[in-house]
Amino acid sequence: MLLDIVAVVLSYLIGSVSFSIVIAKWVKGIDIRQHGSGNAGATNTLRVLGKGPGIFVFSLDIAKGILSVYLGNTLGSNGWIPVVCGLAAIVGHNWPIWFKFKGGKGIATTIGVIATLAFFPALYAGIIAILAIVLTRYVSLGSLIFAGLLPVFILLFQFTWPLLSAALAIAIFAFVRHRTNIVKLIQGTENKLGAKKGA
Repeated sequence: MLLDIVAVVLSYLIGSVSFSIVIAKWVKGIDIRQHGSGNAGATNTLRVLGKGPGIFVFSLDIAKGILSVYLGNTLGSNGWIPVVCGLAAIVGHNWPIWFKFKGGKGIATTIGVIATLAFFPALYAGIIAILAIVLTRYVSLGSLIFAGLLPVFILLFQFTWPLLSAALAIAIFAFVRHRTNIVKLIQGTENKLGAKKGA
């Protein structure tokens, strides 16, 4: 039980390392949350700092999710702990203790978590999400599609109660964190990938 708690707390703390904020401060001396969309994530890093930093942040955020699940598998006493650790990392990314609880939207970390927990459901949802982004250039739409399809593909291909619970929680996180993007998508004012803010 103690190791379970340690694993979950460590996962939250790891998730709270906001690489977007750290790298923007290091590369350009800015707080990424005050530029672009104001989101501390890979897409806004790409928009503000360029492809290199954006890809780097995306990769590191994915790694946070992978590491958290491995912590749960290594220290946990049952099949729920890796799931809870993964969710803790996503919560840490969204509400990081190191950065006054103002973080990103958790999609890259979610990819790391769910790909480690349920690779093929994540792959199928990811392919559809990427196609949506390519066709529409709306990263937020692709993110929402990815999160929304995860419970469906887990039910179809890799059902367990811990995985389904994780997928449903992830979907809720994603839709809550993207609520302003949803409004902009409906209004047709959402920023497209590759377009300048406000274009």
